[in-house]
Parts: sequence; C-alpha cells; structure tokens
Amino acid sequence: MMEKLMDQDIFRKALEDAIKGKSANQAPFSKAWATGKLQKKHFARWAENHYHYVGPFADYLGYVYANMPEEFTDAKDFLLQNMYEEEIGGDRHTDLLIRFAESCGTTRERIKNPDNMSPTTRGLQAWCYNVAMRENPIVAVAGLVVGLESQVPSIYRKQTPVLREKYGFSDEEVEFFDLHIVSDEIHGERGFQIVLEHANTVELQKKCLKICEIGAEMRLLYTTALFNDYVKNDLSLEELETAA
Repeated sequence: MMEKLMDQDIFRKALEDAIKGKSANQAPFSKAWATGKLQKKHFARWAENHYHYVGPFADYLGYVYANMPEEFTDAKDFLLQNMYEEEIGGDRHTDLLIRFAESCGTTRERIKNPDNMSPTTRGLQAWCYNVAMRENPIVAVAGLVVGLESQVPSIYRKQTPVLREKYGFSDEEVEFFDLHIVSDEIHGERGFQIVLEHANTVELQKKCLKICEIGAEMRLLYTTALFNDYVKNDLSLEELETAA
C-alpha cells in the first residue's frame, strides 16, 4: 500500500511531536538555569559555547538561500530577512550575547576564541553547516529553523525571568534573550509555513520529520554537555532533582 501525503494540519502536528520529546528544556543545564541553581561563571561558559553555535547562524542560512529554488520566493525572502535581522537589522545579535557574557565575567576575546567551546558544541556547529550545505533546502529549513530555532522562545521564557529576579541582571544585559523570545517565535512560525507548503512529497515530509527530530536531539545533547562539562562539579544531578 502506498504511503499518503499528510495534509498540512497532520504534518504540522507530526513536526511539533518530533521536537517535543527532545526539547532542550529537559536538559539538566536548562533545569538548573530555570530554577536559579547556576552561578554567573556557568552563564559565562554557556555564552562562550553559544556564540559558536548561533554566531554563524546567518552563514548557515546563506548556504540554504543559495540552494533554494529561485521560484520559492517566499522562502528566499524569509531567509534573507532572517540573515538581515541576525547581522545588521539593529544590534548584531552576537553583540548582545557578548554584552550578557561580559556581565557574567568573561571577555569578548575568550568568547570569540573557538578553543573555548566544548567538543559537543563543535559537533552541533558542524551539523548545522552540514545540513545547510548538503541537504535539500526545504529539509534544511526544517532542521535549522523548525528543529532548532523554533524551540528558543519556550527555552528563554523559562530562563529570562530568573536572570532578572535572582541574579539582578539589567534589561540591557538580558536584551539578547528578550529579543529572541519575540524574533524566534516569528522565525519559527515562518519556517513551519515554508516546510508545510514546500514539503509536497511523501519522501520530503519524511525527511523533514527526521531532521527535526535529529535537530532537537542535537540541541538537547549540546545543552546536556554544558552541564557535564561546566556544572556537575558544583551541582550534582541529585541536588538538582531535590531542588526541582
């Protein structure tokens, strides 16, 4: 029996479900952050890693843009707009990240030095480049925008209030998070719409579902490694579970 193309409502739910069970909110680093158990030095290590994952995001999208069929004008316009917002539409997003990181006690030089990222972060960055350069561009949008970027608002909504209330960061210092709660909700939804419209074969739908699942797994692994690499000597999993 031939498999049928899913209608857009069913396909969207399947995409959401592919991410849901592997959300980075489940990682111990995310739980420790959301419950106020991290120290500023841990945020500094997070920023030194996060810079090398999100810093090249416009580069990833640039490769997808180059591979996107010319007639998919909506998708090409979205990718250009997303790149513009990351890099020159106001404050450069990486500068906002560096501002937060400096308020946690690290330096611009340390953040930009790739030797300060963990092996797992290198893996996530390499995976993003690989998807952007080699996958079908609609599949790449599914992996990078739906699988990764659309998760961001749900993660930062749990983490940002704690930064203000427990640690006393100023609005300016946490602007990176406030901005991404809004912008990545919009980007994630646009990404969903592009995938729903252009994944128009059974094979493409299957590939998009699989890459969303893998993208979510990659972000979960990356966030879990941050705990193992930088936090576990200061806070055990048992302490974290007890406090939760």
